[in-house]
Parts: sequence; C-alpha cells; structure tokens
Amino acid sequence: MNAISLTNRSTGGRRRARATARVLAILAVGALALSACGGSDGDTADVADAPKFDSGTTMAKLADAGKVTIGTKFDQPGFGLKGLDGKPEGFDVEVAKSIAAKLGISADSITWKETPSAIREEVIEKGEVDFVVATYTINDKRKQRITFAGPYYEAGQMIMVKSDNSTITGPDTLKSQPDAKVCSVAGSTPAENILKYLASPGQLVTFDVYSKCADALRTGQVAAVTTDNVILLGLVGKSEGAFKVVGDTFTKEPYGIGIKKGDTAFCTFINDTLKASAADGSYEKAWTSTAGTVEGSTVPTLPTADACA
Repeated sequence: MNAISLTNRSTGGRRRARATARVLAILAVGALALSACGGSDGDTADVADAPKFDSGTTMAKLADAGKVTIGTKFDQPGFGLKGLDGKPEGFDVEVAKSIAAKLGISADSITWKETPSAIREEVIEKGEVDFVVATYTINDKRKQRITFAGPYYEAGQMIMVKSDNSTITGPDTLKSQPDAKVCSVAGSTPAENILKYLASPGQLVTFDVYSKCADALRTGQVAAVTTDNVILLGLVGKSEGAFKVVGDTFTKEPYGIGIKKGDTAFCTFINDTLKASAADGSYEKAWTSTAGTVEGSTVPTLPTADACA
C-alpha cells in the first residue's frame, strides 16, 4: 500500500467521522425537541397534600390508595394521544391529571387505560377504571348506564376530507354521493349523528379508533371522516397537508367525565375541581399546552356543570 492510498484512507476516515458527528448532533437535537413536545410526568395543577374526605367515598378510597386508574383515548391528537414515552398526552389527559391532583395523586401514580368509544361504559361498570376522560359526549342513552360529571368542554361535529376534494363540502353533500364512504368510530355519537345525512347506512364505515379512519382516508378507502371538530383539527395538523376540514359544525357535543352510576358525591367533587381549575388558571394552561396549539383554536370557557344524578 503506497503513501497516497494511506493518505486518502486517512482523509476519508476523518470525513466520515465528521459526518457521523454531525448526524449524531442532529439526532441529539431532534431527540431533545421530541422529548420537549412529548408527554411528561408533570401536573397541570398542584398536587394536594394529604387531602381529607368523608369515609366511604370514592375520593377517600382513591386518596388512601394513593393511585388511580383513568380511561382515555390513545389516538386523538390534542386530547388523548399516546406519546413517544408510551404515555398519553392531551387536553383530556391534563383534565384527568387535575382531578387526580385534588385527590393527592401525582401523575406518576396514574395508570392509563385505553378506552375507545365502544367500551367506555363497560370499563366503568366493571370497575376497570375509576373514571373516564375520553372526548365522551354526554347523552341520555349513556346516562342510563353511568353518571357524568361536567361538561368540561363543548365540541361540534364536522367533516374531514382529502385536501384536493372539492365535492364534499359538509354533511348535506353526502347523500347525493352514495358511493362516497364516510368513516367514524363504532359506538360514538358522531357515527349515530351522521346517519341521517347519508344515502344509506351502508355508506358509513366504522373502526374502533379514529387513527384507522385517517389511514382509510389517506389510502382512498373512504372519502370522508366525521367526528368532533377538535379531534379532526388534530388529525389535520398531523397530516402534513393531506387533509382539510370542510363546512361548519352541525352538532353540539358536551364532553363529560364518566363515573360509576349514581356516585353523586364523586360527581360533585369533580365538578368542584373543574370550577376551581377554571378559577386558578390550570384549565387554561391545560388547553394552551395541548389542544390549544392547533392553529385556529381558542381558549374555551368552562361550561356550566349539569346537576349530578
């Protein structure tokens, strides 16, 4: 091997080393940025120090245990999305953390259970969760099985399509396009609401989670996705320009917190906690750090709580 080849190899090695260092530096910066955007074990609200509750109440049981199991969704950007660290993040998650905090339970003592729309009542009835915060619209049918605290937010149903779709401009344009499949989640209020706008029930396609609807839209298996506006805006934001929301909201969807049927004491406690979070700014903080990062969103006003029953 001559001197020139040795020199070339040495130079090439140094170049590869510098290139590798640059790549590692970029990856390190990216990792830091991603970790900053991801969920954390922090609390939106201050954790109460040894709170006291009446013996026998759900609050006393949870406070004494020092832990809680909460149902939420893992596929909804802005409200409940499983982060890079394997933990959910979003507005629902922060609202749930604030309730746990008033019980003296920190974020790292919460067990999160994925609760798609179709199983929310079931996991509450079976005691698999202590409460559910999962874009859970309050309605009379669900009230037959569980009790709702709240509402803590009011959404409205809309339609999402591909960015180049000019034929679907809202729910009223769906019936005239019977071959245009519309996707929603099984067991959800939006899936029920959209039926009256369709040519036939067969025009509706349902999955267990909205991420599958978004995938079906991306691949052309469906022409539209429908659910609440804030959920769609989150999906649009993650689509890199592939999707858009069309038309106006055509329903009102008050989101409540699901608990065991008849547990009015726990319902009252949650309502009081929500009211306090609006007063001390933690409700606004929960919004602006999650769903409020979506372009065009505004800080909501906490709705007036329904009577606990």
